[in-house]
Amino acid sequence: MDKVVKLIPITKAYLWGGTYLKKYRKTDEDVISESWELSIRKDNNVAVEGSNKPLNELLSDKDLGRNCKRFPYFPLLIKLIDARDNLSIQVHPSDDYALKNENSFGKSEMWHIIDAEKDAGLYVGLNKDYSKEEIEEKLKDSTIEECLNFYKVKPGDTFIINPGTIHAIGKGVRLIEIQQNSDLTYRLYDYLRKDKNGNYRELHIDKALKVIDYHKYENRPIKSDILADNQYFKVIRKSFDKELKISANEGSFLSFTFIEGNGLVDDIPFHEYDTFFLPNGKECLIKGHGVVIISGVNK
Repeated sequence: MDKVVKLIPITKAYLWGGTYLKKYRKTDEDVISESWELSIRKDNNVAVEGSNKPLNELLSDKDLGRNCKRFPYFPLLIKLIDARDNLSIQVHPSDDYALKNENSFGKSEMWHIIDAEKDAGLYVGLNKDYSKEEIEEKLKDSTIEECLNFYKVKPGDTFIINPGTIHAIGKGVRLIEIQQNSDLTYRLYDYLRKDKNGNYRELHIDKALKVIDYHKYENRPIKSDILADNQYFKVIRKSFDKELKISANEGSFLSFTFIEGNGLVDDIPFHEYDTFFLPNGKECLIKGHGVVIISGVNK
């Protein structure tokens, strides 16, 4: 692949989803809960605009970069999320636990808030130290929310969700999520909701209790353009007016999503919520104005 390409996302409809993203995505569903902007998975592969082919069929190892060679799978999954209702309260295991018990990698992720209704927020982490037995009791009597931090959020807020951290996106929040390419989730509590078939969604309490971090969660606000920089991914937010050059070094490809603005990426038009893929070793020029979230794989 010798130049930047625009991606065609995959949309998902879950019972908590909203309608905002329907203005930007084609779907026959009543809601769009998630728009998978960058995904190379057995069951979900984004396509490249103008090629009618999935991205994975057009990529070589060289296009991904050397940082990706340490992973036996495509390392990133990027989503836009629109929550009309609360998402389930959940937790993700670490790589060590998941590889030993699930034949899968674990999940680290980050959230960057795009928009939020008044008083909307996120549940992230425990509000003090708890024992396993205390959390188990709170789950039995459906009062787990009493143990969690609730953060009212505004556009621009960022949260890092490490494995073991209990978390949930609250209703009225729209965000971009960058994560390990894993969908391994242990659901703790789902507000006693039923799906469209009248069934409760499956919970995974026994597994979750083995991986929860039972210590008090300390939030560290992000105060720079670097939103995340860990062993899996580096994420940068850039505001621009007129021009912005993006270069993917020899370490990793870059994927970037516009959360505001419009203009051109080289000669390809972009609008808010468009996502592009830049092979490693290549560069592109953005002309226009807006805000872009740029993600790559760390060494």
